[in-house]
Amino acid sequence: MHDKLYDMIFKRKSFHLFRNIGNEHITEEELKDIEEEFNKLKPLVAGINVKIKIVKDKTTCKRGQEYCILFYSERKDNYLQNIGYLGEQLDLYFVSKNIGTLWFGIGKPEEKRYEGLDFVIMIAIAKIDSEDKFRKDMFKSKRKNLEEIWNGDYYLDIANIVRFAPSACNTQPWVVDSSKNELKVYRYRKEGKRGIMPIDMVKYYNQIDIGIFLCFIDLCLNKNNLKYERTLYIEENTDNGKNLTATYKIN
Repeated sequence: MHDKLYDMIFKRKSFHLFRNIGNEHITEEELKDIEEEFNKLKPLVAGINVKIKIVKDKTTCKRGQEYCILFYSERKDNYLQNIGYLGEQLDLYFVSKNIGTLWFGIGKPEEKRYEGLDFVIMIAIAKIDSEDKFRKDMFKSKRKNLEEIWNGDYYLDIANIVRFAPSACNTQPWVVDSSKNELKVYRYRKEGKRGIMPIDMVKYYNQIDIGIFLCFIDLCLNKNNLKYERTLYIEENTDNGKNLTATYKIN
């Protein structure tokens, strides 16, 4: 992952409605570029078959978008985190092309299976006519205080960036324990409903969110030229409290 994606962290925003975005449109060439870019992305988990399908209609998403990117995957360990990781790289790529995005978790496609893979989630996209319509000051975004998600006094400059990762209903389901040479990343959830998500789907979407969060961590570590080894874990079968997702050994 390159520095340009890191730079887009500060520009990206979620377009909950695509209104007043001008009259430009995503071109056929740009659609081909999206397919090519996706095939070059680095997965979080190797060996999971993942495909995207770009559709103009054929979903329940009605937010004024031009297209939806549908993500399909094999159901293997950590496949949801893998989709979040891949999808966020694509999200930031879109931003670099002045294409607005919205992770649309509640959307349903007409085609629930594609080439033998199961539908996971979609991202709605549309061309934006001006960079001024993207985020101007990321640090004004509504997020948890740093001390709520980051334990320890290490890598606080990175912590203050990764806490702005997008998440379903802004749940921000992560906690990090930091020490001199290690980060421990947990998916964290308190009991109760979160936004418009059904209670039985919170874990599903928050596992995707953790993949997005790991993408942000990797981009920040790479930007700071920190060498690391990441270990992923299969979460315990629980939906409350702290579930260890990944550790980073930092050299």
